[in-house]
Amino acid sequence: MISMSYDLAKLPIQSLLKPVSAAGTALARLDERITRSEVGNGFLERSHFSDACASLWIDGELVHLEDLVLHDASHDIRTPTHELTIARDVLRTRRRIAAQPPGWALSPDGLRRLRRQNVVVSAPAPSLGGDTTESQVVGARSDAVGDGEREDNGGDISALDAELAAIDAVLARSEAVLKKAAAPTLTTRDRDPLVYDLDWDEDARLEEWRGALRQADDLPPVLQAVVALDAWNELSVLQHAPWLGRLFAASILRHAGITTGAHLAAINLGLKTISVDWRRHRDRETRLLAIAHGLLAAAEIGLKEHDRLVLARTLMERKLEARRTSSKLPELVDLAMAKPLVSAGMVAKTLEVTPQAARRIVLELGLREMTGRGRFRAWGVT
Repeated sequence: MISMSYDLAKLPIQSLLKPVSAAGTALARLDERITRSEVGNGFLERSHFSDACASLWIDGELVHLEDLVLHDASHDIRTPTHELTIARDVLRTRRRIAAQPPGWALSPDGLRRLRRQNVVVSAPAPSLGGDTTESQVVGARSDAVGDGEREDNGGDISALDAELAAIDAVLARSEAVLKKAAAPTLTTRDRDPLVYDLDWDEDARLEEWRGALRQADDLPPVLQAVVALDAWNELSVLQHAPWLGRLFAASILRHAGITTGAHLAAINLGLKTISVDWRRHRDRETRLLAIAHGLLAAAEIGLKEHDRLVLARTLMERKLEARRTSSKLPELVDLAMAKPLVSAGMVAKTLEVTPQAARRIVLELGLREMTGRGRFRAWGVT
């Protein structure tokens, strides 16, 4: 059971009013600018990558942005590390939350799915009763048609039967996936004690955290997000996904309308600028102020990044003047604005050109080499 609870009875409202108000204003200004901007989609995609790397940094791990970009595009130049795998999980979770309705992440269904998505797998999943593998389906189909076909066609199976067998295999595989998705989350008894602390009751901790959210319902949205994140950290809800609480805090801002559309505030980027002594201070008022200042920093960083992208796109578009209609440069501009970094392989695949041509048009556009390597280079906008 939980040895502590999170009490909202004595919140330092007076000292939080100014930073919380400033953070809410800055986040709303950033959201309005993104919504009306031609580089808005590129900004959002870049914020997913940057925030995922910052999330690992806050948890004491280092993941390079270029490694995450290449890993996400399946263009790894080395074996992915454990930290890179976690960063990819953060990236995918951010995208999943941003693609859903604003209140989905904090709904019972959203909490259940996001928790199960980030379960540490230490042993093969138990087989689902009644599942049929693809090879079994194909074999069964072959046996079923074999007796009649061998008599009539000398043992040859028709193309139609092969197609039916393939369809049955797809149906069986889909049914297995649906059964696995509907299966309940692993209980404490089912988890490997080498991976999980069996005395760590995540369900009770999560319920305690949701109780703190209910108490904070009457607070301003930004203050709700600040309190929710501090409560998540203090209750240590999930053993292996502490970063999920920061995404829930961003979801609170989105659900309240501080950020709209697919904009999920890059809270990790802001918190990265705050001293760890402030973020993990014993005094709750100091921690809450640190989170509020982190939200303000996230908005300010976002505004500067947006202005940088607008200027970079304007400069690149000048190089498109008097180009042939068959030129690949406009497509390269869109790709460069959508991703923090692009490699020759990514350019070649997206633009359907050879790697040599990809490197040539990258240099022609004037993208800056960001890795400093002679091989496996990547480029980005300056």
